[in-house]
Amino acid sequence: MDDRFNTIAGWVLFAGIVALGSSIVAGELMHTERPKVMGYPIAGVAQEGEGAAAAEQPIEVYLAKADPAKGQQIFNKCMACHNADKGGANQLGPNLWDVLGEPIGQGKGFAFSDALSKKGGTWNWDNLSTWLTSPKAFAPGTKMTFAGLSNPQDRADVEAFLNSHSDAPQQLPKAPAAANGATGTQAAGNPPGNGPNNGPQKAGKEPVLTEQQTGANPKNVGGEGAPKVSGPASTATKKP
Repeated sequence: MDDRFNTIAGWVLFAGIVALGSSIVAGELMHTERPKVMGYPIAGVAQEGEGAAAAEQPIEVYLAKADPAKGQQIFNKCMACHNADKGGANQLGPNLWDVLGEPIGQGKGFAFSDALSKKGGTWNWDNLSTWLTSPKAFAPGTKMTFAGLSNPQDRADVEAFLNSHSDAPQQLPKAPAAANGATGTQAAGNPPGNGPNNGPQKAGKEPVLTEQQTGANPKNVGGEGAPKVSGPASTATKKP
């Protein structure tokens, strides 16, 4: 009985060793590494996040179509720390009435951080947009904990809202001429379908070869405007 048990146990152990060895060998033979780039890129399709920074235009482009009402809705997220009321009290953050044109990190009886109070200059459309994008990047060490607004149109709407909360609101900037004319230049100077990359040129701009030229090189013959000839130039005759 003991001999039979030992025999069975031995075969079970042997089978386990064989299975383990087979697994190791198969793992080595079929070994694969994680690719550095996951997935397969598709031509003409930008990957997520790729080119986002380059695509953003100057803040004036977004301010030209900014909506103060939408800006107020976004500003509601900030009301736990700020208000934009005339004569409003400072809270966790300073009162923001008439902030455009105000010295950065100065005044209103608020204890600004050194990181912001030492920036210098005054708030304008550009630096306020940069601040709203990422306060920590604009003034490293600031006490402002707000993560920022990544959408440039949201920032423009908030700026338009803050601008409206002023004794003398500024006129919203117009979009730069370069942004306005980016598509107009193509439309006026190179209309779709007539450019080098947008279809055939007008037939009038294509040279029509002479009979002697086409006869010297029959491969040149082609097109509606080319004469119908055959043979070398010395023997070329017009076909009926």
